[in-house]
Amino acid sequence: MRALEAELLQGRELYQRVVLEALLGARESVLISTANVKAMLVEVDGEFQPVVAAFAKLAARGVSVRVLHAELPSRPFRAAFDARRSLVAGGMTLKACPRVHFKAVIVDGAWLYLGSANLTGAGLGAKGDDARNFEVGIVTEDFDTIDRVTALFESVWSGAECRACRHYDVCPDPIGPRPKKQGRSRKKTTGSDVVLGRSRSFRR
Repeated sequence: MRALEAELLQGRELYQRVVLEALLGARESVLISTANVKAMLVEVDGEFQPVVAAFAKLAARGVSVRVLHAELPSRPFRAAFDARRSLVAGGMTLKACPRVHFKAVIVDGAWLYLGSANLTGAGLGAKGDDARNFEVGIVTEDFDTIDRVTALFESVWSGAECRACRHYDVCPDPIGPRPKKQGRSRKKTTGSDVVLGRSRSFRR
């Protein structure tokens, strides 16, 4: 056990500090891990727009944006994403793993948000105080903590975790190769025509 220098945030502070200050101020990279992805509204160029507008602005500056998520993004998010040619062309990449449940935002490899809020309006978005979820999280520049969370993100992102995953056969679209040892195979079902698990554009 060791001391960790961090700041506790809650409520609208999460939107202000994580989204408006850290995420929109990124210079090199943004890594986001979230269970849910929605077209949450954020303030971009003086008006509220879906968060993909912020991602497009980052991509235009050469910032690498990667999002690791568990559930299928909402239809409004997918529509907004597909409407941004720069993102579809590779300005932003997404991968899905149904086991992802940790919520984190890592900016430029030097700043970390770790908490309960998803990439949704009621989580990290700009909803009013009487409509947002009750969320808490910490922000820190502690390098050891950032390294450990980044290592988990990269391990899932690369597909390395698929090698020992017991849910591989029911995963909508595994990121990595099939584990060498598998039990009884079961049919994969997605309930959607959206391809998960790979960097991609969303098929309508």
